[in-house]
Amino acid sequence: MPRIRVMRGIRRLGASSKVKGVTSTDDIPMPPLSARIPGPNVHQPQHPLIAEWRPATADDAAAVHEVFQAMDERDHPNYATTREDVDVELGYSFVDLETDTLLAVTAEGRVAAVGIVLEPPRQETLVREFMNGGVHPEFRGRGIGRELLAWQRTRGEQKLIAADKPLPGWLVGYADRRAPDRERLLVAGGFEVARYFHTMERDLREPIPEVSPTMEVRIVPYTADRADAVHAARDAAFRDHWGSQPLSDEQFAGLVSGTFAPDLSFVALAGDEVAGVLLTEVNEDDWAHQGYTGAYVSTVAVTRPFRGRRIAPSLLRAVLEGCAGRGWDKVVLDVDAENPTGALGLYTGMGFVSTQTETGLVRAY
Repeated sequence: MPRIRVMRGIRRLGASSKVKGVTSTDDIPMPPLSARIPGPNVHQPQHPLIAEWRPATADDAAAVHEVFQAMDERDHPNYATTREDVDVELGYSFVDLETDTLLAVTAEGRVAAVGIVLEPPRQETLVREFMNGGVHPEFRGRGIGRELLAWQRTRGEQKLIAADKPLPGWLVGYADRRAPDRERLLVAGGFEVARYFHTMERDLREPIPEVSPTMEVRIVPYTADRADAVHAARDAAFRDHWGSQPLSDEQFAGLVSGTFAPDLSFVALAGDEVAGVLLTEVNEDDWAHQGYTGAYVSTVAVTRPFRGRRIAPSLLRAVLEGCAGRGWDKVVLDVDAENPTGALGLYTGMGFVSTQTETGLVRAY
C-alpha cells in the first residue's frame, strides 16, 4: 500500500503470495478463520510515559494529523499525510473508532502514538487487517511502539476471527526502508517480509516517448460520469496483483477525492468499454519536502483482455505530457517489484527510475 492513502492506499495489494501459510483457496478448502486462530488475549498497553490509552474520536483528528505529519517528516519526507486523509480514514464506515483505534496520551495531554486497525470490506480471496499509525518521533525508542503493535495484533486477530471466513487472513504492515526501526518492530512482532515496492520518479526534462495503442483506443480525461465503469475496470485489472481485493464504493470515492486530479487522470476507451485507467494525485503541500514540483500516479490499470496493446504506456504518456505542460519537474508512482504484469519494465521503458523502497510485511493465518 506503499504510501497509504487509505492513507495513500488502497493501492496495492493476488491471492497468491510468498508468505508462509497462505494457500490458494482454489486448491485446498480452508476451515474458517475462527477455527484457525486461537482466541486472542486482549492486550492492555502499559507504559510509564503514557497516562492514558484510549480510543480516538472525530475530535482527535487534528492531534492524529500532527502525529502523522511528524512521522512523515522523519520517515519519508517526500510525501505527507493530509488532514483530509486523516478525516477519511477515521470516517470510514468500516472503522469503529471505539474498538479499532487507540491513542497513547501523555500526562500533558500530548498524543504520543496512534494505532488504527483497518479491515477493508469486499473480501473475495483474502481478509486483510492493516496496521496503520505509529509513534511520534519524539517518543520513539522507549517501547511505546511495541505496546501499540501488541494491541494492534490482538485487535487484528479479533477482527479476523469475527470475519469467520474460509479464506486466508493477513495482518499487514508497511515500512519505508528509510525508517528501518519500523521493519524491525514488525519482524519482532511476528510479521514476515513479503513484498518490496519501489518508488519511481520520471524527470520531465527528458523527452517523452511517442507511443500510442496498437488498436482503436481513445485516451480521454477522467470524468465523474465514468466513475462506476472506472471502478469496475480498476478492480478487474488488479485481481492478479498481490493481495488485491475489490474496492468498496466508499474506498473508491476516497481515491477520487481530496488531492485527486481529474484533469491529469485518464481513461482508455475501446468503444464504450473501459480498457485502462490512470489516476493521479497532486498535493502541493508535498512539494517543499520533495524539493520538486509534480504529481503522483496512484493507479495504473489495464484489464486483462487489453494487455499488450500499448495502452498503459499511452496513459503514462498522457500524464507525463500534462505535467510537463504545466512546467512541473517530475511524475512519481509506486510499483510492486514482483508485479505479474511486467509493470516495472513498463515504467523503466517510459523513463522512470527507482528512488526509494518500501517493504510490505505480513503475519499470515
